[in-house]
Amino acid sequence: MGAIIIYGSCYGTAKVYAEALAEQMKCKVLSYDKVKAPDGYETIVYVGGLYAGGVMGMARTAKKIPADKCKRFIVLTVGLADPDDEKNVQNIRKAALRQIPESLADKTEFYHLRGGIDYGKLSFKHRLMMKMLYEQAKKQPPDERDADTRAMIETYGQKVSFVDPERLKIIVKELEE
Repeated sequence: MGAIIIYGSCYGTAKVYAEALAEQMKCKVLSYDKVKAPDGYETIVYVGGLYAGGVMGMARTAKKIPADKCKRFIVLTVGLADPDDEKNVQNIRKAALRQIPESLADKTEFYHLRGGIDYGKLSFKHRLMMKMLYEQAKKQPPDERDADTRAMIETYGQKVSFVDPERLKIIVKELEE
């Protein structure tokens, strides 16, 4: 059987990407908490929001994937960090690989997308975490701040979206190859 898209999203940005991707690929899309056993699919695409160094729901989902039947495990991370910054990408992949069983690691391909944040919708826990990050970032000397740190300081407390559905076209094209 073809492909399935599974997503883990707390505030909706990963879900938006997952649904748009499913529409382009003409395949089924499910939230990770609705997936029992994703067997019967040669390609499993996981679209997950980045939260506190992990990909939401991916570890739970990856444990259910039969490695002998899955030919490709595609992971699309969605976060605030710039996906064109190689240092960010390395950190994201390193953390994500800790969530994937060894039996799937060699079948895993990564793509990274930018999401968004709406401070007004954050849970108390996430607001507190962002406040702590913001306070830490402000203490850094301005000439030592990277682009993501500067952007966080500039946009703290606001609603910001970097969602770009056009980036999915590149991913769909690569998946079809």
